[in-house]
Amino acid sequence: MPKNKNEHKIVKDYSLAAQFAADQRKLGKKIVLTQGSFDMLHIGHARYCKEAKSHGDVLIVGIDSDAKIKKRKGPDRPIVPEEERLEMLTYLASVDLVVLKKASAPQWELIKVLKPDVLVATEQTYTPEDIMELEKICGKVVVLEPMAVTSTSAKIRLLQMGAAKKIESVLTNKLIK
Repeated sequence: MPKNKNEHKIVKDYSLAAQFAADQRKLGKKIVLTQGSFDMLHIGHARYCKEAKSHGDVLIVGIDSDAKIKKRKGPDRPIVPEEERLEMLTYLASVDLVVLKKASAPQWELIKVLKPDVLVATEQTYTPEDIMELEKICGKVVVLEPMAVTSTSAKIRLLQMGAAKKIESVLTNKLIK
């Protein structure tokens, strides 16, 4: 298996991410943080990261661990394991660092550790009350619209519905005969 040439962009320890952010700030860089599952990376993810990066100089992406996703989205998720999701994000030109977010981490821990100049999220990520609290930690919270027609979850549902229809057709034909 080929080695990831971008493995230097992956950290699993929040203190290393904090050091990276501090080093970038010393260079006068504005830090942007966004977070998510990034399961089955698609065009919406790429557009989202590019737009997030436009709000600063350095984009750090927090990636939910497999356990964190299973806890939130169910036992059949994620589709793509965390190691691959981490690596995939490193190939996007807009992404400067990816950080694995463990299920055991307290809520907003990465945000509190990094204190980004800009936190970028989607409409469904935080409530208006959450955003008011987060603005006390971050310089600014930017809420982005969806960047693709469908989400990974929607694509998975479409696949499941298609498979169910095929199974139903096969079974119906066998039962009628």
